[in-house]
Amino acid sequence: MTTDMTECNNTKSSAPLLTQRYPRMVTKDGHSTLQMDGAQGKVLWYLLAEMNGDLELDHDAPPDNHTICVKYITSFTAAFSFSLETQLTIGYGTMFPSGDCPSAIALLAIQMVLGLMLEAFITGAFVAKIARPKNRAFSIRFTRSAVVTHTEGKPYLKFQVANTRSSPLTSVQISAILYQEQENGLLHQTSVDFHLDSVTPNECPFFIFPLTYYHLITPSSPLAALLQREAAQHFELVVFLSAVQEGTGETCQRRTSYLPSEIMPYHRFAAVLARNAKGEYQIKMENFDKTIPELPAAADSKSPKRTDKEIRINGQHADSFQLSETGLSE
Repeated sequence: MTTDMTECNNTKSSAPLLTQRYPRMVTKDGHSTLQMDGAQGKVLWYLLAEMNGDLELDHDAPPDNHTICVKYITSFTAAFSFSLETQLTIGYGTMFPSGDCPSAIALLAIQMVLGLMLEAFITGAFVAKIARPKNRAFSIRFTRSAVVTHTEGKPYLKFQVANTRSSPLTSVQISAILYQEQENGLLHQTSVDFHLDSVTPNECPFFIFPLTYYHLITPSSPLAALLQREAAQHFELVVFLSAVQEGTGETCQRRTSYLPSEIMPYHRFAAVLARNAKGEYQIKMENFDKTIPELPAAADSKSPKRTDKEIRINGQHADSFQLSETGLSE
């Protein structure tokens, strides 16, 4: 299994959609790589003056057969200034549209309507920006790599997530989607369940120290064939986290992705939670992304058995301890 997984991680995929210059659909920090093209706008008042021939005229003495749409718009600066006056309803009076130019009146009405919509959008976006806890989400950190570790002979895919702020998060939920390109070129997505040790339902009520999530790789798991297949097949595992800020009650979201080359078989994460000299719990973030190799033979074996023993002093019971068949336990 070790050889198969190593070849799976080292062999380059031939899938055209996910193996281009930017192979990720979701970057490690959770941003989408898909882009959309947009359209650029034009300076309407300057364009109107140019089309009507107002830029080169003397606005104090125009020709008798010519109607000036907006008085004293003779340059781009003047057109921009008039646009601001219209938008903000300042109305200095130097420049004004002519009632004999229907195009100017129509453009004035369009700008006023669009201006009201723009102001409403900016106000809503500003309020949403303040209320949206996007900055809080950046304090949530995923491990750069996932590992496949073995416990009692069973393989588990694991990753860790940490809250780098001292303020806790509540109601933490994890979900994952496996993206895989099929032979016909279609992109197939499958839900992958991840669980948290000793938490039922699978929702962490208090997120203050690093959490380890696992997925049992059973024969029916969508990852089983991908991790064991000799011919490597490209896939992308995207992980989503949602949590609630304790103080404000707002929901923040964070996501990341793992490629086959970022899943390390027969490894486990180093311990990040320990006690200091005062007996207080301490999080060692320098060990957060650190992994430790496992021996395949040791990983496939079952956990060592422990035997309870008693200590008696002068025939009196003093204490009890455990002996491990493989040596001292951690």
